[in-house]
Amino acid sequence: MTKTAVVLLSGGLDSATVLAIARRQEFEIIALSFRYGQRHDAEIGAAQSIAKRAGVRRHVIADIDLRIFGASALTSELAVPKGRSASEISHGIPITYVPARNTIFLSYALALAEVSDSSDIFLGVNALDYSGYPDCRPEYIQAFERMANLATRAGVEGRHLAIHAPLMHQTKAEIIAHGLALGVDYALTLSCYDPDASSVACGECDACQLRLKGFAEAGVPDPVRYRVRMAAT
Repeated sequence: MTKTAVVLLSGGLDSATVLAIARRQEFEIIALSFRYGQRHDAEIGAAQSIAKRAGVRRHVIADIDLRIFGASALTSELAVPKGRSASEISHGIPITYVPARNTIFLSYALALAEVSDSSDIFLGVNALDYSGYPDCRPEYIQAFERMANLATRAGVEGRHLAIHAPLMHQTKAEIIAHGLALGVDYALTLSCYDPDASSVACGECDACQLRLKGFAEAGVPDPVRYRVRMAAT
């Protein structure tokens, strides 16, 4: 019997890798992406390209508007931090944190899983090379899974719902090596918080710096274009 999994697909490096992991585990994939009022739509195009390359038959793009809450450089006119050191990136919660974003995204994924008879949700959160986001920690994922099984018809009727975060304890370099072994085409991905109108990554935001550092440590070139190449140090 074919198993179905909902995979949160942002268009970035991590989510592309998680999609490949779910496919390797022989899940039939439903990809779920969000147009949530982020400062650019380039990541939606990247997600569509990744899903198409992976042979995903169903790709759901949900339109929601998190700009109503503001308070994040990704959904408002606040400036995206650039040129921060590795030490600065690894401490505190940055202004690019979007309030409750992963909780909202996982709630949509949970509803989609329920109606699709899926017991599995995959997402690409990471607790090692991350930028201080509280909703990327293992205890958060564990808590959401417990809630999912308490608050859904599927859970109450005995269909256990599992939240998979297979990259949780991998470094960015390990993620890249894992993805390359699975055939991920990282040229299709976009990690930048502030790309230009041609979808060229800035190379200076936290996401770009962590990505560039990961590729350098993995010993392979990053195939995407950057205005500036500046790995976190």
